[in-house]
Amino acid sequence: MMRIDEKLLCAQLCANVSVVTRPDQVMMLDTPFRFPDGDHYPIYLDETGTGGIRLSDRGHTLMHLSYENDIDKFFEGTRQMLMEQVLAHEQVAYSVDRGEFYVDTSLEHLADGVFRLGQALTRIYDLTFLNRSHVASTFYDDLQEQIKAIVQEDRITRDYIVEGVPDAENYPVDFCIETKNAPLFLYGVPNRDKARLTTIFLQYLNQQGVKYDSLLVFENQQEIPRPDLARLSNVGGEMIASLNAENDFRRKLLKKVA
Repeated sequence: MMRIDEKLLCAQLCANVSVVTRPDQVMMLDTPFRFPDGDHYPIYLDETGTGGIRLSDRGHTLMHLSYENDIDKFFEGTRQMLMEQVLAHEQVAYSVDRGEFYVDTSLEHLADGVFRLGQALTRIYDLTFLNRSHVASTFYDDLQEQIKAIVQEDRITRDYIVEGVPDAENYPVDFCIETKNAPLFLYGVPNRDKARLTTIFLQYLNQQGVKYDSLLVFENQQEIPRPDLARLSNVGGEMIASLNAENDFRRKLLKKVA
């Protein structure tokens, strides 16, 4: 059986946490929690009106994220849902006015509060590294926002089922946009699997004689294997290589919906 010296372990853990008082008398905790670039999590200590302790980041986490991310995206769609789940699980609060994450606790439960806040900030930062399925989900959210910025919302139908087509519910269209002529079927393609699925969908619609125009928007076209891309290009219309190609996307979409 493994023997662990609990006193030594506690001493080692305590050695990695210290209270720092700045020249302006603001108190902070120095902890092992760090951002990927090496910066420490700024954890501030303040007294609450009820005699407790508030641990907060004073908005530094979102500021840090803003260097390489659009912060507004963390409060929309899938990202917002995931962040709310993190905060609920770790029992951490968020102040909209101050843009800060915080935990109100007591001196007796200070250590628990520190770990909860540190864990929450880590998981929030990890939203920038979403797994494949979640990336696909946020891709569609982002795609929808870009479409709505160009086309009136009442002309857009998400997850459209083509009328008059047998088993149409098995061949949904990501976004159907009304035009003066044939409807525009817009598909988002975040990965190889969706490229293959879209090829099958379009082949079926063509076999059924459906009249439509199409536009295919990739998350990153370079990541799609050439054989899959070739098959898709045989049945699909114009393509946008990346959702980041906003000018190209706007130009091609406006041309098709005008």
